[in-house]
Amino acid sequence: MNTNADVARQWLIAASAVVIVAGVQAASEVLAPLLLSLFIAMICWPLVDWLHRHRVPAWIAIALVVLGLMVTMTLIGVFVGRSIDSFIDKVPYYQSRLQDSIDLLLHWLAALGVEVSRTEFGAAVDAGRLMQFAGTLVTTLTGAFANTALILFYVTFMFLEAFILPAKLQAAFSDSVRAFRFERFFANLRRYLRLKTLISLATGVAVALWLVILGVDYPILWGSVAFVLNFIPNIGSFMAAIPAVLLALVQLGPASAFYTALGYLVINTVIGGIIDPRVVGSGLGLSTLVVFLSLIFWGWVLGPVGMFLSVPIMVIFKLIFEDHPRTRWIAVLLGDGRGLPPADRASQD
Repeated sequence: MNTNADVARQWLIAASAVVIVAGVQAASEVLAPLLLSLFIAMICWPLVDWLHRHRVPAWIAIALVVLGLMVTMTLIGVFVGRSIDSFIDKVPYYQSRLQDSIDLLLHWLAALGVEVSRTEFGAAVDAGRLMQFAGTLVTTLTGAFANTALILFYVTFMFLEAFILPAKLQAAFSDSVRAFRFERFFANLRRYLRLKTLISLATGVAVALWLVILGVDYPILWGSVAFVLNFIPNIGSFMAAIPAVLLALVQLGPASAFYTALGYLVINTVIGGIIDPRVVGSGLGLSTLVVFLSLIFWGWVLGPVGMFLSVPIMVIFKLIFEDHPRTRWIAVLLGDGRGLPPADRASQD
């Protein structure tokens, strides 16, 4: 009887999960800007809290931060938007230049005695699709931030709610231990998002400066793409490098494309591979497979915003699973394996 009850319970949980995912996907147009607003509110809340602790009235602190967000998002929209429009207009030109570079490569290979037909090479590398992918990638990412007014509206009310949230937790849970666990969860989540944003910003600035030095067009645009995609470990860095390397190839030649790729590699190795784990903490890392699957899944459920927030969402689930002994094993499976005992790591190998 117990076995049958457990099986029925598992099927009920699975069916409930399917229904919830279907509901989230159906409401993605409403939930996507809401989740993005929550992400922004958690990042900016320490600034509101700092102003309030320095005797600035709550409504003034909120107004100042929201005004700063509005100015920042407007400036980003203006500068990045112009770069996007200019880049999209030049995509056909870049396609033809990339095709010329491929023709030179085929002639060079033929001179070395390596015969590769244009048909076979075109099946493997489609110049048009590569540049179209770059343009689609840029417009998709930036389109996620189009609802500026709605996002700022949500953020304002989230700030108001944050002031009374600790008192609500204390009143909702008579057990002080549970209230403390919720406060610790939110504190860890805010810390992760804040530090990850700062590291992503450093990555974007470094990429933009490197491209300025090399003379690649639209450095601010590619720095913005690097900033956004840095929230997706490993995969995001590779995706961010593709359009910039292709542009360097068609604009400046193979040598500049090589130095562009090398710059991305060094920046992501130093910031993403050395600084990020030490600052953010290896305990919040996710396995590469989980990152890839979550990127596909949340992108399918929520669209471009889901792709951007896929890793933070999975980190939230990981923190929730870690907080309960019965689900801690799920958090271990989601993790990147760092910090495990030697015996466990050996068994994985």
